[in-house]
Parts: sequence; C-alpha cells; structure tokens
Amino acid sequence: MLRVAIDARLLAYQRAGTATYIRGLLGGLTAASGLDVLALQSRRDSEPLANLPTRRLWTPPHHRWERWALGLEVLGLAVRCASEGQAIRVLHSPDFIPPFRFGRFARVITVHDLAFLRFPELLTPASQRYYGQIRRAVQEAERVIAVSETTRRDLLELVDARIAAKVAVIPEGVEPAFRPLDPAWARDRVRERFGLDRPFLLFVGTLEPRKNLPRLLRAFGRFRERFGDGAPLLAVAGNRGWLSDDLESVARPLGSAVRFLGRVADDDLVALYNGAVAHVLVSLYEGFGLPALEAMACGCPTLVAEGSALVEVVGEAGVTVNPLDEVAIAEALARLWEDGGLRARLAAAGPVRAAGYSWRAVARQTEKVYREAACAS
Repeated sequence: MLRVAIDARLLAYQRAGTATYIRGLLGGLTAASGLDVLALQSRRDSEPLANLPTRRLWTPPHHRWERWALGLEVLGLAVRCASEGQAIRVLHSPDFIPPFRFGRFARVITVHDLAFLRFPELLTPASQRYYGQIRRAVQEAERVIAVSETTRRDLLELVDARIAAKVAVIPEGVEPAFRPLDPAWARDRVRERFGLDRPFLLFVGTLEPRKNLPRLLRAFGRFRERFGDGAPLLAVAGNRGWLSDDLESVARPLGSAVRFLGRVADDDLVALYNGAVAHVLVSLYEGFGLPALEAMACGCPTLVAEGSALVEVVGEAGVTVNPLDEVAIAEALARLWEDGGLRARLAAAGPVRAAGYSWRAVARQTEKVYREAACAS
C-alpha cells in the first residue's frame, strides 16, 4: 500500500483558504482504500484529523528556515517509518512550498493561486519572500496540482512552461454541510447570532487587498444611494488579513449598513449563505474561489468577478462583473436586488453546479497524482 505523508501543519494557524483545502482533502482520503495516509500536524494542533494516523512536527509554517528545518524533521520521520516497514513514498505539500528533500520520496505540491506574482504589491514583503520560492518548488516536485485552469495557465506563463506535463488540474470540493436550508430558519439564526434583522448581501473571505473590498464598499454606497433605506445591508464575514487598515475609513460613510462579522463558524456560515439575498465576491484575482462554490451549494445567488478562476467555478450559475468598475458592480447589485426571477434561477442552478465538486472526487484524482509521482521519483 502506498504511504503518503500530507503536510497539515497549517491547520493550527488558520481556518480558511488553504486550511479548508487540507481538511477537505484529508476527509476525502479517508475513503481511499489504496493509500496509507499519514497526516503531519503541528505541535500546536490538538484537533484530531479525519481519523487518520498523525505525527507532530515542530517547524512552524512560513518560517524563514522552514525548508531546511522541515526537511530535516521529515527525514527523521521517514527513517523511523522505514525502520518500521512503512516507508514514506510521497510527501504532499498543500501550501505551495515543499521542504528540502533529504529522503528518498516523491514530492507533490498544490498551487492555489499566483496572486503574489500577478499582484506583488498586494502582499506583504514576508509573503512575497516565502512564496517567491515557487519556481524552485515546481521544478523540484515530481507532480504539481493546480486547483483551476486559471492557476495552471498562470503557472506555465509566470513560472515555467516546461512543467506542463507534470501539472494536473484538480478543482476543490465543497462540504455536504453547505446545502439549501429553510430560509426562515436561516433568517432567524443570523438575526440571533449577528443582529442582521434586514435583508443583506454577503461577502465571505479574508479581508486583504486582492478581495477588492474598497471598490465593493464604494459600489455598495452607490447602490444604497439608488435604493435608500430600503436597500439591504452588506455583511462582511472573515478574519482581517494584511494591508486592510483602510477598510474602516471606506466603510465609515455607510454607517450601520455595513456589518463586519469577523470569523464565522461553519454552522453560522451555512445560515448566512442561506439567509442572504446574494453572495458577492468581486476579487481582483482568485485561484479558485471556494466561497462562491459554498454559496452556490446553499442556493445563494452569486455575483463574482470576471478575469479569474471564479468564472470557471460558477459557470452559468452566477452573475459576473468587471471588478475594476464600481458603477458596473453597483448595477449588478441592483439587478440582483430588483429581479426576483433572476435570483430564483440562480438559486436553483447553484446546487446543481456545486454538485459536481466533492472532496471525494478531489481525493480520487489526487490519489492518481500520488501514484504518478511515486513512479516518477
């Protein structure tokens, strides 16, 4: 049986983004009968992982010396596993950058997006330095997983066109918990939990520059000028990220019409999707865009930005708009607010579209990549 070690240390440091991918993949792999999966957890993490065997590591993610320190830790682990007759054949790094390889195992990496190359000004210098190791990472890895065709194209254009043969496109999945629920229950839940006692539009994601929130807030202001106090609120769900200090000044003129909810538990997030008039994600760039998929799975009408992987994700089940055009965003919000027939069509189409994305399917395709990597090493 093929033994695969999966780097899950990031779960101790974040809940969304790549951490969601790691949790979903590990959950899907519990049904993969042909693999012996070993999850590598951080010493800081006390949460069990999908009933999988685990080993705990000291090296923190994104540390300056991570590639060396983690490489030595994995080497020690690999030696111990080999002595027990369970040699590690493949190491999967879901957060782009693998450790230096001191052992005899294949490496697989997952690339979620290349925002740090497309929009370097939108990242902190530390993030630019860390993810700037991507060129060496894709060259050294036996196989590379891209979560969308957009990310694959960016890899070949911005990193190295010669790696085309070893890049596999495997879209992300959505948890079964994200599904249509009774709208009246959802409205009661969000009123109780967040004080949202009026119709609301919903943004979900980390509050950081590429999410384009200042433009969304200004477009929402235009939208409210048109509809006045009868317009819905805007609920913003997500942790604060980097370079987001200007959001308060942009949102201040909108007063209580904008509600910053902070990080939201999954149960409450399902209620928010089910209770919202529409979900809005007009990012400057997305390598996939999991909130759009979650919203569709819940039957929440979805407005997304043109020009990135979001269009791949929503297909015909969402509305698209130019993320640089505040007037166009405001008009799209107005269209969704006024056109009940459009919202009903999107609400029906979303779950059908989302049904094509599951973590079990992700796991099946990823298992194939692991086997290819093991043969290539």
